[in-house]
Amino acid sequence: MTTLDEVTAGLDAALPPGDVGDAVLTGADRTGVAVVAADHADPAGEWPRSGAFGYGLSVERARVAAHAELAEEMLLSRHLRTLEPVRASYTELRGSRGADRVADPVSLVLPAGTAYDPDRPRWWLPTTRWRTGEEVLVPAEFAAAYPVDLDWQPAGERLATVITNGCGAGDTVERAVAHALGELLQRDGNATAFRALDRGVVIDTDGVTDPDTRRLLDHLADVGITVIPKLASTAFGVTDLHVVGYDTDVADAPHPVTVTAAGEAADPDREVALQKALLEFCSARVRKIVAHADLDTVRPLFDARYWERELAHPVPPQERRAFEAMTDWTSRGAGELRDLLAPTVLSRRETVAFTDLPHTPGLDTPAAQLDDLLARLDGFDVLALVADAGSAVTTKVIVPGLEVETMSYGRIGARGVERLLERGSDLVGLGAPPHPGAAPVLLTAEGRERLGGDAWLDRAAVDRTVGELYPLYREPTRHAVARAAAGEAVDLR
Repeated sequence: MTTLDEVTAGLDAALPPGDVGDAVLTGADRTGVAVVAADHADPAGEWPRSGAFGYGLSVERARVAAHAELAEEMLLSRHLRTLEPVRASYTELRGSRGADRVADPVSLVLPAGTAYDPDRPRWWLPTTRWRTGEEVLVPAEFAAAYPVDLDWQPAGERLATVITNGCGAGDTVERAVAHALGELLQRDGNATAFRALDRGVVIDTDGVTDPDTRRLLDHLADVGITVIPKLASTAFGVTDLHVVGYDTDVADAPHPVTVTAAGEAADPDREVALQKALLEFCSARVRKIVAHADLDTVRPLFDARYWERELAHPVPPQERRAFEAMTDWTSRGAGELRDLLAPTVLSRRETVAFTDLPHTPGLDTPAAQLDDLLARLDGFDVLALVADAGSAVTTKVIVPGLEVETMSYGRIGARGVERLLERGSDLVGLGAPPHPGAAPVLLTAEGRERLGGDAWLDRAAVDRTVGELYPLYREPTRHAVARAAAGEAVDLR
């Protein structure tokens, strides 16, 4: 039987050459959940600096998770360098390859108001249609996880911001793809039901039966951490939830920014979903401290070799809005941040019983999990890039029609419009944009038929709704705020 330490070694063996290290950070908070940070640095400068966090009920499991996240980033980056981009317009590719061998960019859910021209040449990368093995081209920005992986592509040509959504890693292809599909369903379900749009649906956990989850819930209550599990969606018959919370006594907060922590999960088994989100919430409290607290607070958590690796690399370019907003947050107290989140993230408007949530137990293997998720996504295309290094596998999965990043980047399609209309939201509407600030939603023919015509998203109202909550959507890279405060230059974009 393969041990967890052997799994970690296999993940590291798949990484590009460089220095790899990790640190156990469990002691940075009082949740009792194991948290490990892993990082990779390439002294030769061929590969960018990379860092990851993992969590679990034991240090060994947290270490596997951290190194898997590290492999998730690095293996995909290396795989993308081996692919041959194609330069052509969507119209040209449909004619030369066939409509089923090139993804319609509009089906990938673009930001409202995007000036998309199907006749304009752009860069494309190959993916594999999971169910048939056919090659399907997608715009390059949807195949990558980080902008640095596409340094050859003009940034102004991209139809959407490069994001990590749909990435997965594991010791087998099945585990990696199942992981990625779970994340896609999670993000789709909470795109319009989380953070600034939190519906305030609190989950009553009296019916939780998993003993580890019960023990953790009891422990967190005993140490003065108020936990609020909340329902985002039950679309596709999965439980899509998130866990938020706060130090009951603000004076007990290890750092004010911990009140902004959240854990997310989507799974056919409600017990699995809750445990994952709860563990991630505990991990996020530590991650927020490490990522955004000042250097004097964070420096003792790592050894000297870590800081040698970290400080040998400049702070990468930062998104201006996220950097400036997080800089503001780190200047506030725990009580002030709790008050900021109270109307939305921490709201309680209705309660749902845990036992009423979707529950499909027994999916105990990656293959069973993958088969179940693919069946739930019947009717949706599933495209994947797979980087198989033997001892570790990374994938980026793309499912046209699933939605993400509505409130941060304005990405929305027919399903998102429909969900907001059902809630009576004034962020969207049907027909032509009625006023400045509203932008047309780019719809496929199927989406237009579903809605009965055109639709719009009020981008200006979205920005107002998010307001000071933007760092819940996009954060600076770790230590960026602290290193800037210590005097380092930061490129804001």
